[in-house]
Amino acid sequence: MRDGPCDHAAPVSTTSRSGPLSAPSTTAPGPPPALRNGLAALAAALWPVSCAACGAPDRALCRACARPLRERAGSRAALAGTTAPGAPAVWATAAYEGPVRTGLVAWKDRGRADLDRWLVPALAEAVQAALVQGESLVPDRWAVGGSAAVGDAGTVLLVPVPSRRAAVRERGRDAVGDLARGAAGLLRRRGLPVLVVGALSAGRGLRDQVGLDAASRAHNAARSLGVAGRAGARVVGAPVLVVDDVVTTGSTLAEAARVLRGAGAEVLGAAAVAAAQRRGSSG
Repeated sequence: MRDGPCDHAAPVSTTSRSGPLSAPSTTAPGPPPALRNGLAALAAALWPVSCAACGAPDRALCRACARPLRERAGSRAALAGTTAPGAPAVWATAAYEGPVRTGLVAWKDRGRADLDRWLVPALAEAVQAALVQGESLVPDRWAVGGSAAVGDAGTVLLVPVPSRRAAVRERGRDAVGDLARGAAGLLRRRGLPVLVVGALSAGRGLRDQVGLDAASRAHNAARSLGVAGRAGARVVGAPVLVVDDVVTTGSTLAEAARVLRGAGAEVLGAAAVAAAQRRGSSG
């Protein structure tokens, strides 16, 4: 799919080939419920808002619509099904359906940046699952509690799928890039050395993928991405994860992986908030 503060979920405990991985807790105590509810009521009076998915008043995303992104039993991220040849393995936190789909469309195309609060942790969860459970793991020292630090050889680069320049101008921001940077910050606070590098650029022929069938998506994605100047040089020899908000057929991710491998990157896989097809829970 082309085209703030966030909830700090309890750190995900996972297992790697070398043993259990537990992310250290860095969450500070929040305000008392009464104060939190009072502030929410005041904000609702001053800046009326409605649920981006169902229209319920006074919440950017109501409890019911947020449930697929917020409820966890371990890690909810799962492998996504893709049909595009060459697509890397993709992990996604939610299914691209119902309120998740409606909310993501509102977030990207209707200026609902207030949904970052839910989408940033969802992408961070998918990234962590991709790194810990993927077939091509980075060295064990990268794992939570390991010795790798940001900037070391073990640092994983998160490369967002770029939006068209016209779309960025229209939206007023690079939505997927902002999402990736938020997720990277959350993961670094968990002790995971990740950095966002805008190593890809969108070609002039790239169209919005919304509404395209599988064949049209593949044709649209083919040769639609390139290496983004100096930023592209940073991926040479580096472990890389491609990140996006949504994966459908995987055609855009396949093109991104092809370009990055051509630039010398080691593409470990991809991560997204939601996927049209998921193969089941990984947690």
